[in-house]
Amino acid sequence: MLGEVDMTVYSGTKAGFKKPTTVNGLHLVPCFSTDALYPVDNWFFNRSLAQAADAIEADVYEAHTVSGYGFQTALKKRGVQKPFIHTVHGVLADEYAQSFQSGSMTVRDKLANLMMYRLARIEGETARNATLIVTVSQYSAKKIHQFYGADPAKIRVVPNGVDPQRYKPFGGLEKIKRQIGIDNKLCVLFVGRLIPRKGLPYLVEAAKRVVKEFNVIFVIVGNGPLRGHLETYLEKIDLSRNFVFLGDVKENVLPAVYNCADVFALPSIQEGQGIALLEAQATAKPVVAFNVGGVPEAMLDGETGLLVKPSSRELADVLIKLLSSYSLREQMGHKGREFVSNNFTWDICAQKMLRVYHEALGV
Repeated sequence: MLGEVDMTVYSGTKAGFKKPTTVNGLHLVPCFSTDALYPVDNWFFNRSLAQAADAIEADVYEAHTVSGYGFQTALKKRGVQKPFIHTVHGVLADEYAQSFQSGSMTVRDKLANLMMYRLARIEGETARNATLIVTVSQYSAKKIHQFYGADPAKIRVVPNGVDPQRYKPFGGLEKIKRQIGIDNKLCVLFVGRLIPRKGLPYLVEAAKRVVKEFNVIFVIVGNGPLRGHLETYLEKIDLSRNFVFLGDVKENVLPAVYNCADVFALPSIQEGQGIALLEAQATAKPVVAFNVGGVPEAMLDGETGLLVKPSSRELADVLIKLLSSYSLREQMGHKGREFVSNNFTWDICAQKMLRVYHEALGV
């Protein structure tokens, strides 16, 4: 162990978070952010956080994505010389560049892309001005240098983690399987936002072949602007009966949903890491995904799951391969839980982050 940290987290006033609280020694302080659309509440959060800069004293400051650019600017204006760490998850400039691969965009998509472009410029400036930059994969580290011109020497990789005591295999799922509608059927699970870069159209096209071979249900967890379009298209091609949209699922229910699956699919065309892959593997489920971004770092191709190039045909092939073999699913699921437990627990990731704090302080 490298020691303990007295940590205070300043967060937006969303989802009813209004009063300061302490959880397991971690101090949580709300900063006004509204509950409006993301760019709006992010602007208010940065404004309220910057106004509180004089009262916030620390040995090391850390901000995630574009959530603290106003605070960084406020510290600079006040002449504060303390280390500032900028943590980047998915590189916004990379997501912006990849968005043009998803085909034609609606007016809403174009407006969202314009906002992403502007936020990417802010993210890049924040990264360049930071003492150290933390990101979730070697892939994202390369993209931070490529798109933002940040010095590679100050980029550190600390992946997101998962709690293997929460995400673990367990039984007694007959009731929830009946509720979802997958009792006595094979289940392919997707968890994520229903947005273009998550590649759901690839999964739908793959499903056309898979349902000819198996009695299978595709369970979709998450919400987003593509949901209505996907549901309409599935009705048009007569596949609605093979898809179940659960929307956003409560965190305490999600491990049970993972356990209901036979295979987990992540058809993203751009992904900094893919935390849902870790959750699925921790639950001892085999995974299939496209060989893009940081995904190959979050699984072992041929051991915990199967990677293919972005193609609905190749995605269908690997789904059919896994759905055809219970023993292969069991083997890969067991290896996946071992892989996550040895490399991606929150304890392991926290120790890596603590080393970054020490480095920033020159300890």
